[in-house]
Amino acid sequence: MRAVAIHGTGTDLVPLTEATARGVMVSNIPGGNAQSVAEYCAMAMLVLARNVLSITNALRSDTWDGARALGAGTHEIAGMTLGIVGVGEIGKRLAKIAHRGFGMRVFGNQRRLDRLPPEANPTPLDELVVASDFVVVTCPLTKETHHLFNRERFARMKSSAWLINVGRGAVVQEEALIEALRTRRIAGAMLDVYEHYRLAPNHPLFALDNVALTPHLAGMTVESRSRMSEAAAQEMLRMLAGEPPRNFVNPESRKARV
Repeated sequence: MRAVAIHGTGTDLVPLTEATARGVMVSNIPGGNAQSVAEYCAMAMLVLARNVLSITNALRSDTWDGARALGAGTHEIAGMTLGIVGVGEIGKRLAKIAHRGFGMRVFGNQRRLDRLPPEANPTPLDELVVASDFVVVTCPLTKETHHLFNRERFARMKSSAWLINVGRGAVVQEEALIEALRTRRIAGAMLDVYEHYRLAPNHPLFALDNVALTPHLAGMTVESRSRMSEAAAQEMLRMLAGEPPRNFVNPESRKARV
């Protein structure tokens, strides 16, 4: 008996075609870390709007008054517009936090606009990027979403807008984003994922002062890791017992097993 239990949602690290052909059952845990990632996105909006990183760094290297002066141009996010691209479990939770908690207007975009939560207004993508103060990318990487955010899309965003990416790195064309940040075409960004999994020490993103970077940890909390570990173990036990998992990624694999 062979099986794979993915400790998360993404399946891009598993060769699904080969696993299916060999009768290897694959399961994942959709939404297992959704609350952690949604909270990260809420934090990211506050970090960007309140210029937290620049102020913190200035307080270490500059004077008290110099650091304090950087707060004069910061913003409340209440009343701002949030655009969520890919309103799955993460997006649903974020929409609720933003609308009910901060009083933000929320636009949502996904393939099925009729399946959005009540807090998110269904909006075509090009309209969403034009109107949003924050654009949060949570969608999966597919042929359709590869480089979904390119030069043309960044050109449509407000010059005062911020981008937050917690989905998949290659949904954003990194070269185009760096250009948009460097020229201040957009105000800034906070990124947890990248086109290539690890950032090289000399990566051009490190030279920019209007981007916050984290190493793919938006979903990494004590609570989410505990929850996902237990769920993955339960899925593996089901598969080892010959039962289908609750979240069956490749049900076609049963034909190969027979």
